[in-house]
Amino acid sequence: MNLKQLSEILGLSQTTVSRALNGYPEVSEATRKRVRAAAQAHGYAPNTRARSLATGRAQAIGHVIPVSSNHEMVNPVFADFIAGAGEVYSKNGYEMLLSVVSDEGEADAYRQFKVKGNVDGIIVHAPRMGDPRIHLLNELSLPFVVHGRASEEVEDYAWVDVNNFHAFERATNFLLDLGHRRIALVNGYETMDFAMRRRAGFTKAHEERGLTPDPTMCFSDEMTEAYGHDTARALLARTDAPTAFLVSSMITAIGVRRAIDELGLKLGRDVSVITHDDELSYFRNGADVPVYTATRSSVREAGRRAAAMLLDIIRGGDAPRQVLLEADLTLGQSTGPAPDMGRDG
Repeated sequence: MNLKQLSEILGLSQTTVSRALNGYPEVSEATRKRVRAAAQAHGYAPNTRARSLATGRAQAIGHVIPVSSNHEMVNPVFADFIAGAGEVYSKNGYEMLLSVVSDEGEADAYRQFKVKGNVDGIIVHAPRMGDPRIHLLNELSLPFVVHGRASEEVEDYAWVDVNNFHAFERATNFLLDLGHRRIALVNGYETMDFAMRRRAGFTKAHEERGLTPDPTMCFSDEMTEAYGHDTARALLARTDAPTAFLVSSMITAIGVRRAIDELGLKLGRDVSVITHDDELSYFRNGADVPVYTATRSSVREAGRRAAAMLLDIIRGGDAPRQVLLEADLTLGQSTGPAPDMGRDG
């Protein structure tokens, strides 16, 4: 099956069929769906090299992955984001190019993408406050979208993010409404923008009630199960132990729960836990009834939105360049009223 044969079956010109398969905006969505369905049914796959020559595009999107033992990229969230983005790439005839580099080699990887011309755009992961990659990519004139935001960054850039501030402000208020006053924050690295915003939401909820979070109960580290476990064990051994934990990752929350279980305490009765749940497709928060009360957002959907935004930028479209997704607060079995443990509260 070649392009000419496929166009004859559809009763369309070869140009229209080619443009539909390559996602050109002037082709209607109905025509694109019809052409793609026919291509799949008849086993037609366009020649990537020929398509690149015809369009002047590489038909690939770059993802640079720094190798670091203490990096937020090393977690299951990245896989689900890539799965969502990959769905959009595949539908639009794009491939994904992953470049695994040392932390020091990340900037050079972007420069090499530009020199070689082997990608049409970049997705930037795990932004930091005032992230220097934004200035570099603007300088290189490489289209890009940031998964997240970079506070203190004054240059213009496109992004898709979750409202981390509002999610943790809301979660903190929920715990405060339940009577909790000793709330531990088990956060990710606060050099990362998402974690900084979560801390700000946590603090704001306290301040609006005339309260001040205990700084000795606020932690920032790589979001592992062991981090959650060790932090919770140490805190629960204190005479002024927290009655609740607000945790930045489901994986870390599992560690917190392990510590609670080891001490013979009951989750949701003796100690409450709220976690952020990225709604991973293969890592569910319980079955019919969620185990954890959680601020929930779909990282796969974020991947889809970021990829679609980037392809629109590459094609010169005018879709929105900033998308802020709200997280839901899902009630589970891990929260309850603050217990009367004979302590001030």
